[in-house]
Amino acid sequence: MNRIAIIEDEKPAVRRLQRMLAKEGLQVDPILHSVAEAIKWFRQHPAPDLILADIQLSDGLSFDIFKTIPLHSAIIFTTAYDQYAIKAFKLNSIDYLLKPVKQAELHFALQKFKQNKPKEVDILQLIKSLQSDQIYKKRFTVQYGMHLQSIPIEAIAYFYSQDKATWLVTSGGDEFICEPSLDALEPVLHPEDFFRINRQFIISRKVIKDIVQYGSGRLKIVLSKKMPQEIIVARQRVKAFKIWLA
Repeated sequence: MNRIAIIEDEKPAVRRLQRMLAKEGLQVDPILHSVAEAIKWFRQHPAPDLILADIQLSDGLSFDIFKTIPLHSAIIFTTAYDQYAIKAFKLNSIDYLLKPVKQAELHFALQKFKQNKPKEVDILQLIKSLQSDQIYKKRFTVQYGMHLQSIPIEAIAYFYSQDKATWLVTSGGDEFICEPSLDALEPVLHPEDFFRINRQFIISRKVIKDIVQYGSGRLKIVLSKKMPQEIIVARQRVKAFKIWLA
């Protein structure tokens, strides 16, 4: 039987993949939840035959695992963001599944894995291809009343979600309804400039005024503009947030 590993930091996604793999008659061992945990495990154990890896983990990108630990495993990447260049994955003989993963698509990917001997993956070339193909938003068009306004990315302080709506807030404090959800916004914002600190907020680096320890390993963010509520970095995002700040 093929040995299969899952690298995924969202528990519901892990359970979903486990159920789907069970329908294919496959079991998973190990389940890894972060870049750091995966690197430690792969250094101490033989590589599995197949890895299902989410791209964006709480402490970085799963690509960092494969840059650190050369593996000859077949890899199926999963992600919620279709902005990642599918062509780059295909050129590197890697399968790519968009979340939420569908049973039929997983079955097809597994069939390809079983029928074809995996080729060695050039992770560095893959990352280079993705970076060259990734396009980040430079402006957002918002509507207020009967008017439209184009706001440059440099003028945006943060995005937040409230009452099933997404709001864009400028550095001047103006607020506008923004059509994309935070999940859709995250991959089109340059990761050096914006960071999603929790489920409700994506903030710009340049509006951070202070960072305060907030108990239980969390952090409280003080921004240069008044916020609608306290801004707390989710506990599982603190490590990645500190890396982003560095």
